[in-house]
Order: sequence, then structure tokens, then C-alpha cells
Amino acid sequence: MTDFTDEQVERYSRHIILPEVGGVGQRKLLDARVLLIGAGGLGSPAAYYLAAAGVGHLGIVDFDRVELSNLQRQILHSTERIGMLKTESARMTIQNLNPDVQVTTFNERLTSQNIRALFENYDYIVDGSDNFPTRFLINDACVFMNKVNIHGSIFRFEGQATVFQPKAGPCYRCLYPEPPPAGLVPNCQEGGVLGVLAGIIGNIQAVETLKLILGIGKPLTGSLLIYDALETEFRKLKLKRDVECAVCGEHPTITELVDYEEICGIS
Repeated sequence: MTDFTDEQVERYSRHIILPEVGGVGQRKLLDARVLLIGAGGLGSPAAYYLAAAGVGHLGIVDFDRVELSNLQRQILHSTERIGMLKTESARMTIQNLNPDVQVTTFNERLTSQNIRALFENYDYIVDGSDNFPTRFLINDACVFMNKVNIHGSIFRFEGQATVFQPKAGPCYRCLYPEPPPAGLVPNCQEGGVLGVLAGIIGNIQAVETLKLILGIGKPLTGSLLIYDALETEFRKLKLKRDVECAVCGEHPTITELVDYEEICGIS
């Protein structure tokens, strides 16, 4: 059974008995390389369930430290770890959950200068960032480097998720051509977010990542899934690639990575 230990056979038994996964699929998960941008609201549930599923190589990029206000939604962390680097707290939680997972941490801010080196050794990028400049930077790098971008965002009582797969569908700039003007987006502290919403959207990101690794089901490529927690309603919107997109269009005008001024979001 693809050289699993007895402990691994037991740990992943509920996967292995699924015909769509089996031993071959579980080996794909153990060999997969996924980079998570952010160990916050979205990155926490995504990382936790990817690790539980046996994704063997997880990279985590974050430069913040754990704060008390994070604990309402960022489940990788705990009260006794307040003040600890989020990357270190995440590593501890994941390794306690599943020692099969190799966790590589990058305690640094994502910029146009380091993003190519960080993305180079990973096949799937899970965007759990909390601000527009980082989302645009991630998108552009994924298009340039042909990396799959599993995107999520949350605000107040609503969340969104999609998959941006170069050449197979639109990119983030097809949906949002430019970052919003400064002052248009609510302040990080003022906007607020229902904590459990992060778990719902982060887990959808994890599901989409697993589907892509396993090559099963229909990923959210070309679709935007919107969840309204107050109405308990999911909506799926079709997204089309913009042939005039500045990054992925037929005649791109943006060919280099750009660092935009920081605009807050929520994660």
C-alpha cells in the first residue's frame, strides 16, 4: 500500500477506504507541497485540516505575533502563546497534531523581493492574507510562476472563496483590476468579523486544495463562492477571464511584481 507504516494506515484509514482517494491518493497528499500565506483567521483552519489530512509539506508565511484579539478566530494559537511568533505557534500546533507533516516557517513579510523565492518550492498557494496589496502581489506572482492560488476572504458576516488557476480560468485582477483607494476599505479594527466565519471559508480553501492535489471533483476555478452567514446562504457566481486583464490577458501591461501601499482587510 505505497509503503505506509502501520500507524499511517490507521491514521489515514478513512481516506484510504474512499475509492476517490485510496492509498495512491494519500501518497499524493503526503508528497504535496502547500504554502500558506498567513497563520491567522483563514490560515489557521486551512493549515489545521491540511495537516490532519496528511499534506506532507506545509510552508507558512507570517511575521506577526499572537495577540489576545486573534484568539476569537485564529485556532492555531492559544492563550499561553500570546506574544509568540505566529509561525512558531502554528508549527507547534501542527506537529502536535500530525508528526508526518514537515512544517517550514518563514517569519517575514511577503514582498516583491522575496515572493518568488518563497513560492518556488511549492505547487499550491493558499491565500489567507488580510489586505489587498498582499492579495494582488500573490495573484501576480502566481500568474507569472504558474502557481495555483486558492483564495479566500472574510468580512463581517460574509466570506468568499475561489481558485485562481493560471491558463485555466481568470485571475484575481480579472475580478478586481486595481487595489481600492486608501480610505475606502474599513479599518482592520473597526470592520469586525464573526470569528467562526474564518473556519468556514478557511476549510473551504482546504477542501479545494485537497481536491486539486488529488485530481478529483470540480474545483472552484472560474467560480466565486459567496457565503452569507446571517442568511445561511451560499451563492456561486461564474467568473470569466478578462482578455484585457493587465496581468493574465492577451496583451499584459503588468510584467513585474509591485508592492502596493498597505490597505487593511480582516483575517
